[in-house]
Amino acid sequence: MIVSAPRLDQALDATWPAAATRACGPFTLREGRGGGKRVSAATLDAASFDAADLDAAEAGMAALGQGALFRVRAGDTGLDAALAARGYGIVDPVMIHAGPVADVAGPGAEPMSAFTIWPRLKISEDIWAACGIGPERLAVMDRVSQPRTTILSRRADRAVGMAFVALAGDIAMIHAIEVLPAWRRQGSAVNMMRAAAVWAQDHGAQTLACAVTSANTGARALYASLNMQNVGYYHYRAK
Repeated sequence: MIVSAPRLDQALDATWPAAATRACGPFTLREGRGGGKRVSAATLDAASFDAADLDAAEAGMAALGQGALFRVRAGDTGLDAALAARGYGIVDPVMIHAGPVADVAGPGAEPMSAFTIWPRLKISEDIWAACGIGPERLAVMDRVSQPRTTILSRRADRAVGMAFVALAGDIAMIHAIEVLPAWRRQGSAVNMMRAAAVWAQDHGAQTLACAVTSANTGARALYASLNMQNVGYYHYRAK
């Protein structure tokens, strides 16, 4: 399974969208409205740029009331060097993992352990809030126009975890995978991943993908165990 970097970028933007985007010379600026770095970072979407273009992008982000933040993808070596020269530091290197939905689905989640639910429930919002995902990120989920659902994990007769998954063509991206601290390392994340893959398969997807910080070794080990390979990389630069 090979998924191109441009398709993964498109899937990320489609399944976790900014409130608004606009072109600023060779850059795309994103209005995040508190939804996190991914929906707030500017990207270089042309073959070249100059110092004036960077100045304009910085001014554009300031006009949005946001700090200057860029997402630097594989191949953006010139941008990476220019930002470093301006005093931007690397923040949150991210790896993209992806695998065939049939492999991730495997035998399926444990019976009665994970459920697809849309619209989301109040308990879903409570679990996410307890794990640091507030209204601004829930608003990102609500902006998705493609098929989408939440995955609720259940253990010992109580809701203990949540995830969000949405389609972008034949790619399903899973986001906001969270398990309440007292219930971690008991299989809930695996059950949610398998349930998400089954949902994605039922909706015609071929690939399940997710973005994870390179420092999150536990999550990366989980994805590797589900035959999800590291297929992409990016990092942010911020002043």
